[in-house]
Amino acid sequence: MKGASIRIRSAVALSLIVTALWLVTAALTARLLSDEMDEVFDSALQETGQRILQLAVVDVLNREEAGVTRRVTGLAAHEEHFTYVVRDRAGALLLTSHRAEPAEFPLFDAEGFHDANGLRFYQETAVSGTVILTIAEPLSHRREVAVEMVVALALPLLVTVPLSVVAIFYGLGFGLRPLDRLRDQLARRSADRLTPLAREGLPTELRPVADTVNDLLARLETSFAAERSFAANAAHELRTPLAGALAQVQRLRQQSTDADTRRRADEVEATLKRLTRLSEKLMQLARAEGARLVVDKAADIAAIVALVAQDFRGERDVARLHLALPDVAVPSTVDPDAAAIVTRNLIENALRHGGNAAITVTLDTSGRLTVENGGASIPSERMAILTDRFVRVGGGEGSGLGLAIVQTIAGRIGSTLLLQSPIPGRNDGFRASIGLIPDPSSMTERPS
Repeated sequence: MKGASIRIRSAVALSLIVTALWLVTAALTARLLSDEMDEVFDSALQETGQRILQLAVVDVLNREEAGVTRRVTGLAAHEEHFTYVVRDRAGALLLTSHRAEPAEFPLFDAEGFHDANGLRFYQETAVSGTVILTIAEPLSHRREVAVEMVVALALPLLVTVPLSVVAIFYGLGFGLRPLDRLRDQLARRSADRLTPLAREGLPTELRPVADTVNDLLARLETSFAAERSFAANAAHELRTPLAGALAQVQRLRQQSTDADTRRRADEVEATLKRLTRLSEKLMQLARAEGARLVVDKAADIAAIVALVAQDFRGERDVARLHLALPDVAVPSTVDPDAAAIVTRNLIENALRHGGNAAITVTLDTSGRLTVENGGASIPSERMAILTDRFVRVGGGEGSGLGLAIVQTIAGRIGSTLLLQSPIPGRNDGFRASIGLIPDPSSMTERPS
């Protein structure tokens, strides 16, 4: 039973123990009752023999003729458990019961109980040993009674033992429910949700476990918060010097007349721009991991998607960007900044990796945002790691954080980022879709 649950292992062990105890108790009870029944049968055999002996003595002494054997005649057909013979000192028969077989009755040297020929005998004498009574009972009768007694003890066990097993399984299930609730709470914890476990309703034995886990979660939260704070602060602090360095490089390039210097300035400018974009992505990632992404007041995410798309109109690739929005407002409690970050990253990803193919941005009335772009399809093994951080398809110039940021936001608002390549119904292209209306039942959003 290696690897089985505590409930099953405990229930099976307790069931076996209870069953063994019932069987041992029943066996001991049967043995004790058997001994007691033997005493009762012996007592009845002895008492019956003594009463018959008294009557036999009277009968023998009142006879007119000596040496005559009399057989008691049965009054009615019945099952006879006791048979007897009465003899004199020489062994001559004086009196027998109507079913007694004298040949089966040995003459014992001593009075008392004896076993022979499958019979239990009791022998006693009277009139100075001249009248000897031997009464017999079949041992099979006693065995039959013992079997009936064992069966009578075993029959209730056929009901009691299964009921005990069922009661044990139910009792353990009921007793371990707090452990199941604690397990469910732990299962809902992740790097994005490190809220303390609820101690209310937990039994005394589980509270230290919950306290220990809560202490661990608190340390993890502190550690993650420090990392997010460092990334956000570092990215924020880099913006000013990067902007300054970029301005100086651009000025140097304009003032320089040397072609080689201008080429190097272009390379430095491109590098500084990549650093600027990376710092911006790091700030977005820190916000996705640490900020509150679900607010109390709903906003129209259709307007947010339109506003973000408008920001790309100044780019040379905007002509291939097609926007499809519903005619009605699409209210959502997702933080507007988070919705804008999702939209921007999906569009940037499509522009960067879609080649010169058209890009379609669609938002339906259910709040699902879908961004499609053309281009070669992505192999399935690459699709599985697209949401990992710093993963770039085909070695592109992106930061490798765009889809990771969207995935993080999706998890925290209870949504799912669905990636498909090729686009269903086609043999090329890439589709990314995400629901922008929170699902409270599956969100990992931490309370503010």
